[in-house]
Amino acid sequence: MKSRMNKKMFAGVMACMGFLTCAIAQEAVSAAAGAPAAVAAVNSYGMSFKQAWMYGGVIMWVLAAVSVFALALVFYFLTVLRVGAVAPHALLSDILGRVRANDLNEVRRLCDRHPCPLSAVVLASLECLRNVPQCDASLLRSATEAEGARQADAIQGQTEFLLDVSTIAPLLGLLGTVLGMMAAFGSVASGDVASAKPVVLAAGVSKAIVTTVFGLIVAIPSMAFYACFRRRASRQIANLETASVEVLTAIIGVGAKAGFIDRIDKA
Repeated sequence: MKSRMNKKMFAGVMACMGFLTCAIAQEAVSAAAGAPAAVAAVNSYGMSFKQAWMYGGVIMWVLAAVSVFALALVFYFLTVLRVGAVAPHALLSDILGRVRANDLNEVRRLCDRHPCPLSAVVLASLECLRNVPQCDASLLRSATEAEGARQADAIQGQTEFLLDVSTIAPLLGLLGTVLGMMAAFGSVASGDVASAKPVVLAAGVSKAIVTTVFGLIVAIPSMAFYACFRRRASRQIANLETASVEVLTAIIGVGAKAGFIDRIDKA
């Protein structure tokens, strides 16, 4: 189930990145064709976006790729961390109804038809019941908690990608800063008086500052979204724990009256 979730995450992020890359490519083509609004846009520091991009060099393209990846992650998390995606209420009600009716085979089919973290936890409990003769409550609880911990780690771990982006982006900006300062003062070290004019130094320093600014522009929203999605993931994990406890209690309650193992398909 965890590998299936990782595949879904990869596919969703790649789809979002493809869409965003196409949009950025279209904007770049229009700008290259001479869009007057883009060329004439000058910020309060007296530098247009095109000039800033040229000053930044290769680091700007790397930061653009990182920003597209971060934006794709945001759209992906808005989808997978929505209410009801981890432990759907309708699925929980159906599972509890089937468990209380002692129809565990139908519970298995429900979980197979509706893959989600709750389904993975319930299937782990059913596998323990089917594979362990005379499974007791403590062993069943341990199997359920182990799978719940794995699912919680998968849910919470996904959001760490945004934290990675918010850490890497400023470092990329710092790398551009170092390269810009080397370019600015390299002419001074070469001994060429003409190349050491203040305007040349200013161009190099501008390159250094631009990459730092864009690195922070990428990192700060990524950190803010990470904090938001981390809290949302924590709420979803809490909902998963509550739902898992309800299902486990129902299974143990039914098991106190009748045996489960003979009622689960061996295939």
